[in-house]
Amino acid sequence: MAGCVALERALRALGVVMFVAFLAPGAALAQDNEDSIRAKQDVLWSRMQDSIRRIVQQTDAVVGLAILDLTDRRSFYMNADAVYPTASTIKIAVLGELYRQHVSGRGAKLDDLYTMDPKDIVGGEGVLGMLTPGVSKLTNRDLAALVVSLSDNSATNVLIERVGMDNVNAWLANLGLEQTRLRRLMMDVNAAREGRENTATPRELVTLLQALYEGRLLDEATTKELIDLLSAQKMSYIGRLLPVDLKVANKPGNLDGVRNDAGIVFCPGRPFAIAVMVTFARDDLEAERSIARIARAAWSYFDRFGKSSPLGRIVR
Repeated sequence: MAGCVALERALRALGVVMFVAFLAPGAALAQDNEDSIRAKQDVLWSRMQDSIRRIVQQTDAVVGLAILDLTDRRSFYMNADAVYPTASTIKIAVLGELYRQHVSGRGAKLDDLYTMDPKDIVGGEGVLGMLTPGVSKLTNRDLAALVVSLSDNSATNVLIERVGMDNVNAWLANLGLEQTRLRRLMMDVNAAREGRENTATPRELVTLLQALYEGRLLDEATTKELIDLLSAQKMSYIGRLLPVDLKVANKPGNLDGVRNDAGIVFCPGRPFAIAVMVTFARDDLEAERSIARIARAAWSYFDRFGKSSPLGRIVR
């Protein structure tokens, strides 16, 4: 009897071994396919990097950039931890704090009313100063729309006063961002001369955009509202050479010698976050073209992978 039990156990063990041996080739084949797919992806990723490096090399300015694949978290950074002036790109942080306060139920609300006051007009881009003083009323949501669609500096300053500059910076610090800071109102040249400049790094801007995309900043509905708002941006260096129907949620910025843009590019099946910051530019138009070319090079990679099968066949 003991011999029969031992024989039965041995046969069972042999069966397990044979079953594992039967599965092993399939598992090995799957791993080989995965490695092959990754190798093809690596080729195109490397070519994208090379293309962008050539664009940066041809740009008569200091360029920093960060690109993050929002699907597999692969990233590409160049001078991404250097600190740059943000210009209007800092308005992403102002809007983020406005929407955060609205969701939390403490502080500013999107439906709070503002009555146009001439003392708030600072010039530069925007239309707030064209409205009738003491009569025209807008909600904070309306002001946010002006901030994005027309980069309205006066509307931005009203929102900064309403949400609080310190609150914006505290929120950024809580996100782990050390260099992205709001230190002055829009058009405050004296503050800039004193060294109180609004700053960020490309890496931190992409980190902020990633958190927004992943829904870690706001609830689902408000996340969608803010992304849709940023997608209404009328001026875009990132989107200049991209398909006109491609959704891009971004905020550019410009000062003399400075051009920036940061946003989420919603390539179907392969969205990515990108921030390009250019400073010490001798030719501002060239700087804008460089941002557009960098974004185009990145898009070429993500677009192909988003609409292709793992083997590289385009599947529409």
